Amino acid sequence: MSDSYEFLKIERQDRIAIVAVNRPDKLNALNDATVREIRAVFDGLAADPDVGGVVLTGEGEKAFVAGADIAELARMGPLDGIRTSRRGQDTLRAIETLPKPVIAAVNGFALGGGLEIALACHLRVASETARFGLPEVKLGIIPGYGGTIRLARLVGRGLALEMILTGEMIDAPEAHRIGLVNRLVPAGQARGAAVELLTGILRNGPVALAMALESVDAAYHGATEDAQRLESNLFGLLAGTDDMREGMSAFLEKRAPDFSGR
Repeated sequence: MSDSYEFLKIERQDRIAIVAVNRPDKLNALNDATVREIRAVFDGLAADPDVGGVVLTGEGEKAFVAGADIAELARMGPLDGIRTSRRGQDTLRAIETLPKPVIAAVNGFALGGGLEIALACHLRVASETARFGLPEVKLGIIPGYGGTIRLARLVGRGLALEMILTGEMIDAPEAHRIGLVNRLVPAGQARGAAVELLTGILRNGPVALAMALESVDAAYHGATEDAQRLESNLFGLLAGTDDMREGMSAFLEKRAPDFSGR
């Protein structure tokens, strides 16, 4: 895949791809072209055998992604609005279903579409100075990239409704307290902490990581009985992998495993 984009910066660190939204003069606000580039990048990363996981962040320290490009949204009509929402939903679903761990490194404002992107990531690491919110009602609209769905599932209906209906921001310690953020780190350290967390995760079996993500996603979106059936099937499939034999042999032999991804 190409690492050259107009609104994104791609770096590679061992098996980690660091994807940064690169519109710092606009506080990394999402326009249509940026959303399309994010989708293209994640489609490429899904198929890239050299990438084991992704850190998604924003360039600079002021903003992760400070919402959508309001000038662009202001020109929408009804059909444009539906298309814009569905394109964003599809893009964030591609992040959420990537069979490789994705960690959001939230380094500043994560507002509107920015918070929705962070919610689509598997884990969130935030700077103590980060701020979170879904302020769309202040503009006469609602979150359209899955925010009304994912936020409620993550922090509960009451807390999600308070954030959505007031449109007010919360700070990073509060986001951590309610479970919106997994880890809180000092200012300027979110990206490094996310890379460190992902590096540890990638020491585990890559096939097992992919199947764990698939199983949790199924439970998150579907009926318990269906999710349990899938979990059993994935558990059984892993029993036939080289990685399972290597992981268990390494444990019994008291050594570090050397996973092959097979």
